[in-house]
Amino acid sequence: IVKLMGDGLLAEFPSVVEAVQCAVDIQQSMNEREADMPEERLIRLRIGVNLGDIIVEGSDIYGDGVNVAARLEGLAEPGGACISGKVYEEVKNKLSIAFEDLGEQKVKNIPEPVRVYRWTDATAEPMPGTAGAEGALPLPDKPSIAVLPFDNMSGDPEQEYLADGISEDLITALSKIRWFFVVARNSTFTYKNRAVDVTRVAKDLGVRYVLEGSVRKGGNRVRITAQLIDATTGQHVWAERYDRELADIFALQDEMALTIVGAIEPELSAAERERAARKAPEYLDAWETYQRGLWHLWTFLEEDNTEACGLFQRARELDPKFAPAYAHEAYSHYVTVVMGWTVDPDASLAAGMTAAKKALAIDDKDAVAYFALGRVQTMLGEHDSAIAALETSLALNPSFAQANHGLGMAQALAGQLDEAIDSFGRAERLSPRDPLLWAFTITHGLACILAGDNDTALQLARQTLQIPRASGYWPHAVLAAYLAHQNQIEEARATVVEALRAKPNLSLSYLKSTLLTKQPNGLDPYLDGLRKAGLPE
Repeated sequence: IVKLMGDGLLAEFPSVVEAVQCAVDIQQSMNEREADMPEERLIRLRIGVNLGDIIVEGSDIYGDGVNVAARLEGLAEPGGACISGKVYEEVKNKLSIAFEDLGEQKVKNIPEPVRVYRWTDATAEPMPGTAGAEGALPLPDKPSIAVLPFDNMSGDPEQEYLADGISEDLITALSKIRWFFVVARNSTFTYKNRAVDVTRVAKDLGVRYVLEGSVRKGGNRVRITAQLIDATTGQHVWAERYDRELADIFALQDEMALTIVGAIEPELSAAERERAARKAPEYLDAWETYQRGLWHLWTFLEEDNTEACGLFQRARELDPKFAPAYAHEAYSHYVTVVMGWTVDPDASLAAGMTAAKKALAIDDKDAVAYFALGRVQTMLGEHDSAIAALETSLALNPSFAQANHGLGMAQALAGQLDEAIDSFGRAERLSPRDPLLWAFTITHGLACILAGDNDTALQLARQTLQIPRASGYWPHAVLAAYLAHQNQIEEARATVVEALRAKPNLSLSYLKSTLLTKQPNGLDPYLDGLRKAGLPE
């Protein structure tokens, strides 16, 4: 159904493919003709295409199929078209037309959300006041975000400095994440004390994501709320509320910046991975190929890790200067060793080292590159170098939860157990919904066993097994060691069976040769427990 000046125009097509092709042809034809027309004579169509049942009575048509099409028309930009998910599934491999996935949209009078895909003629001259008009900016080739000034909800003008300070600290902290495009403070603060449409702001600033929030002070306490919005769909990606004591204002601002950035980085990364995963391979550029690789990587399944490594290699072929692709290729090699999937650990670590060094040669200020280097060095037993690399990663990006986790593991194997436990705690606090949370908690549990804190190790092992993403032998092995130390031998042996089911060739000698410690016999508390639990030598 085509909406023109409020009236629906009905046409019959032999197939949905021809309907969509016709819709696009109409828009392209009109947009080309408009180039030579005076502005006062311009007519812009919005087109919505849906596939569904309709009811025909005389010259009238109605029903949910028509209603959805009308709502899709309303979502389209002038000169553009939107199609439903049903239509997209019919045409996606049959037309050489690119559509952007806008996700599921709630539309008026339709009970269930509708998956929407958008086509917009990139050659069309935008109308004043619409998306793409003069002053609107194209989206960068990496995740883009604007931090709006946080609202002061206290009713006290004297508290403006607190709201502004938190907003400014967030912009600074996000800017340290090199794979983000962050709009500068002087641009976002032009929206201060204005009621704004987040979608409009995002188009004006040329960003996909907007972070907004509020600050409310009462007595000596402050409540800070924040929410991350995907402005292309209007959907909330993340939201959280924080209550804190207001003792040291600068310490509070630092903590909030660190906490909020640490929380939204994995959420934004997950949203980017999901967006890339929905795209057809032929439309993936280096960034999206990289994001699809991350989607496979964070499943922590052997076949997905192999797929991820290949995608990272493909991303760096598309863009040979793309340091994060080399860095995560290095990390994928590390994963094959730490999870026990590789038949040649030395070769895997050598490949990982080569990729990590290449990432650093391209960009020696990339926190992910130092992170990957430190993880590989940890498995090589180069403990001091690993700790130094991971500390550099955190200096470049203090909110990098996975680097805190990597630092904790390197410290644990170096015998710095108190420091390791602190690092694991920071990782868990910074990113409580991280795809690697299960790895954070189980390596934290291992450090507790090495430190003799078996009760905390039990708590962390059981917590890990409740996390859906938990993978491999690690959770069962750590739990079995704890149970054996508590002389719960029967349960410990049953738990070792689960570890062996995940890795049939798991043995004490394998663990000792894989988890290299700086001090001789540094792994003994873990190995002794597993020996009592019946793990083969």
